[in-house]
Amino acid sequence: MTPIERPKLTPPDGQTKVLLHSCCAPCSGEVMEAMTASGIDYTIFFYNPNIHPKEEYLLRKDENIRFAEEHGVPFVDADYDTANWFKRAKGLEWAPERGERCTMCFDMRFERTALYAHENGFPVITSSLGISRWKNMNQINASGERAASHYPDMAYWTFNWRKGGGAARMIEISKRERFYQQEYCGCVYSLRDSNAHRVSQGRPEIEIGKLYYGADETE
Repeated sequence: MTPIERPKLTPPDGQTKVLLHSCCAPCSGEVMEAMTASGIDYTIFFYNPNIHPKEEYLLRKDENIRFAEEHGVPFVDADYDTANWFKRAKGLEWAPERGERCTMCFDMRFERTALYAHENGFPVITSSLGISRWKNMNQINASGERAASHYPDMAYWTFNWRKGGGAARMIEISKRERFYQQEYCGCVYSLRDSNAHRVSQGRPEIEIGKLYYGADETE
């Protein structure tokens, strides 16, 4: 991994073993490099049944796997149980972005992350979701803390991955790695609303698999 000057990170209670819920390679790239630089023993947990369609899901997952394998980071590929996600989203189809549907989605993903951590000896869980400026960090942290609270010896690490230049380094790494640049949060309702907004602005609908960080820059 490219050396970038970062502050030394310390997980809650001085722990050194962390289960990192990852939503995609662009969001997790800076988090991964920061934890590696701090000597933290971490494993990636990829559980995102919200991502739709499956073509988009596989783009995000496979790229995350590639980056993890390049740097020797363990990767747990969890179930893509979309039926369960749609069941929990029933009645929330028209909830706004950052609203009740998003809370449900974070809760669902972090509950599974915490269960895996409990069953496999991880005292700390965290997520790369919060590094995105499009997300509500308080909403994410609340879901993470709820999930961890079911296990007495587990903590959710509420570290602000955006601070100290983290958000800028996320973009820098994404361009360096030519990561796939997703244009919506992930779920079918986000895709629907993003396309509706684009059309209202006279822009074409999203084309899955077309946009990559740094692709428009000269070599």
